[in-house]
Amino acid sequence: MAFVDEQNQQPKKIKTSDNKTCSVPTIHNEIIVNILCRLPVKLLLRYKSVCKLWCSLISDSYLIKSHLSLSTSNSHYAHHQLILTISSFNINLLSCGLYEVMCDHKSVNVLELDHPFKRPRSSKFSEPYPELIVGSCNGLLCVAIDHHSLYIWNPSTRKSNLLPYRGRLKVWDGWSVMYGFGYDESSNDYKVVKVYYNDTYDTEVKIYSLKSGFWRKVGKFPCSPRRSKGAFGMFLNGALHWGITKQYGPSLLWTIVSLDLAKETFNEILQPVYDDSKYLTSLDTIRGFSLGVLGEWLCVLRDYLGKHADVWVMKVYGVKDSWTRLVSIPHMTITSLFQPRYSTPLYISNDGKVLLRLGSKWVMYDSKNSSVLDIQKFDGCLGAYTFVESLVSPHALEHKVDNVN
Repeated sequence: MAFVDEQNQQPKKIKTSDNKTCSVPTIHNEIIVNILCRLPVKLLLRYKSVCKLWCSLISDSYLIKSHLSLSTSNSHYAHHQLILTISSFNINLLSCGLYEVMCDHKSVNVLELDHPFKRPRSSKFSEPYPELIVGSCNGLLCVAIDHHSLYIWNPSTRKSNLLPYRGRLKVWDGWSVMYGFGYDESSNDYKVVKVYYNDTYDTEVKIYSLKSGFWRKVGKFPCSPRRSKGAFGMFLNGALHWGITKQYGPSLLWTIVSLDLAKETFNEILQPVYDDSKYLTSLDTIRGFSLGVLGEWLCVLRDYLGKHADVWVMKVYGVKDSWTRLVSIPHMTITSLFQPRYSTPLYISNDGKVLLRLGSKWVMYDSKNSSVLDIQKFDGCLGAYTFVESLVSPHALEHKVDNVN
């Protein structure tokens, strides 16, 4: 079997053992691309060495775009992975297939993940950031090693890009920082966002463009968050979203702030009407909120400590009345000195299974039979993040990709 010569459209010919000439069945490149874009990244990287044509096809922007679109839309999570962090000081990363976790948790194979990251020698400039992974988009992860070492990393291709750092380290002058990472479809550019804030209600926002290779200031954050280590923005619908606690007169208020990556403007996302909306100003109550993304929906988890946790999703982006209580999850009984809270759901399957963290444990809640399953293989993991296998480069883009969440 051979490939069509695109220049003269002539199939290759070979000689048989009896010295006769015959034509080899041909496959058009379009068909080959259609097959290749459905394969795992690991195989595609291997197939690049088959021949120059395959290397060219697999490196082409059309295949990269098609592969990303098909991988993301796969209803069986065949190309979705979980990446698990064990420690914020020692960079130990594990990975496993999302399908096994959601559908066949007993056969989950957790593997140690190769990565290029190393902690620098201890100094005041290398204090580890509380959240190692601070963003995920189109198969790329944004990784904060410390306060000035920031990477864009594709764990599927093992390619990484260390971002330049400019300016003084504001965090050593009483400032805290929140991150965000996403794709701006209008400019075909990936952007990293840093939001600096301090206890005197001052803020500063910087945006890094992967295309230009530069950081720039874009003004102020619309409010001054209270100190909250490890907060990072959730990417959805071309915007980053932070769930933050802000000072509201003498009280505290939990709110959702979005940043449109194309317009680079901030907005407030209106929230659903919770059962205890009249009592949302106490610190203990506000700690029961967390923000996330479930599929194509913005998601809020409201944890009523010791009772249950409600999962809300915004089914029509930007429309307050579209907030829907998706599921109410009972609390597990865990022997502990304190009552742990649920985290924002990490994933929800088509059949209603919800993956989330409760304290130091990872659990699966089945909404059909109201059962909670302890996934013991994840015990001790501090964080878990989903990403889709892709060929997208962590360096400046030369091709346009679809905005896939």
